[in-house]
Amino acid sequence: MTAAKDAAPEEPTEPAGPTGPSGTAPRHWRRWLRWGCLGVSVVVLVAAAVGWWFYRKLDGNITTDTTAADELQRYEKERPTAGATAAQNILLIGSDTRTGEGNRKYGKDKGTQRSDTTILLHLSAGRSSATAVSLPRDLMVTIPSCRKPDGTRTREQFAQFNWAFEFGGTACTIRTVEKLTGIRVDHHMVIDFRGFKKMVDAVDGVEVCLKEPVDDRDAKLKLPAGRQTLRGEQALGFVRARKSIGDGSDTERMDRQQQFLGALVNKVQSDGVLLNPTKLYPVLDAATKAITTDPGLDSLRDLYDLARTMRAIPTEKVQFLTVPRRPYTYDPNRDELVQPAASQLFAQLRQDKPVAVTPHTAEDKAGGTDGKPDDADTPVPSATPTFTGRNAAEGVCAP
Repeated sequence: MTAAKDAAPEEPTEPAGPTGPSGTAPRHWRRWLRWGCLGVSVVVLVAAAVGWWFYRKLDGNITTDTTAADELQRYEKERPTAGATAAQNILLIGSDTRTGEGNRKYGKDKGTQRSDTTILLHLSAGRSSATAVSLPRDLMVTIPSCRKPDGTRTREQFAQFNWAFEFGGTACTIRTVEKLTGIRVDHHMVIDFRGFKKMVDAVDGVEVCLKEPVDDRDAKLKLPAGRQTLRGEQALGFVRARKSIGDGSDTERMDRQQQFLGALVNKVQSDGVLLNPTKLYPVLDAATKAITTDPGLDSLRDLYDLARTMRAIPTEKVQFLTVPRRPYTYDPNRDELVQPAASQLFAQLRQDKPVAVTPHTAEDKAGGTDGKPDDADTPVPSATPTFTGRNAAEGVCAP
């Protein structure tokens, strides 16, 4: 017993390695470790290369409109000055051109094009709100002298708004909008029929609600009544149809376009699209192929920053309205601005001050006093000006 207590304690042994004492790991284990590290490195490099390839591909899809930028530079002195805040104004133009793949079936190509839809999108300086103002294509405005594609110039004239795009393309439209509103256009995007369809298809369609069935041969649209999801061709027909839906007015068509865009904003903002790479890539691919834009917005990074900005804005703060207007005094088939409501709207946006929208009332939809439900409500002193319109949170079946 004593001898056992007096015996020297045993030396502690080091913990065993994978297959034996530390420092005696077999060569094949070290070899597997090296191959594992090499494999991880290869995967990282391949992922980076694939990511760079996708980035370059998407970046290369975008068409840059340098012609408009050059023309606008010629008239820099007569353009409105840039705002003091970080607010941005982007002009969105839907072209009715029949040239290009997929566009010829909508009519004969007469060598000209007009703006089928024009929206002035105002992003507030703090990116807390977005206001999209539709400008009627039949609005009577002063169109400045513009450079035509053949190099000749038009004379300044009083004509319907969408002629500006036919006369001198994007630059002429921008100068007309700036002359009308006093608001400087910072960027622009142009999208044609084919591009619009691809955008809608990329998000797996957009849900709308129809109170009555539609059968419009001109718009290539035949739909039952009720809630349904529209894709490519149907979506294009829905936003272009005029005489077959509702009262057949351009007023109702613009309201329908705003409703559709609100639903599209909701769809793109959903986590199912922006946070899912398999869904996000087709959207980005379609978007970058669909647009022609100015040099300041012609990179994937620029578009991503814009999309991120829009996603951060609550849908109830994404507003759509039509500039206040009524039938033109000398031609009821044309429009003119309602004053002072239109000037008040332009001043609020120019100064980056808030505006509010409220849904159309039953009286508005019946035509009101001028037949067009786009007048501003009676202003309340020192209150935020309110106009008839909608926001993206209202839903597709909102009144």
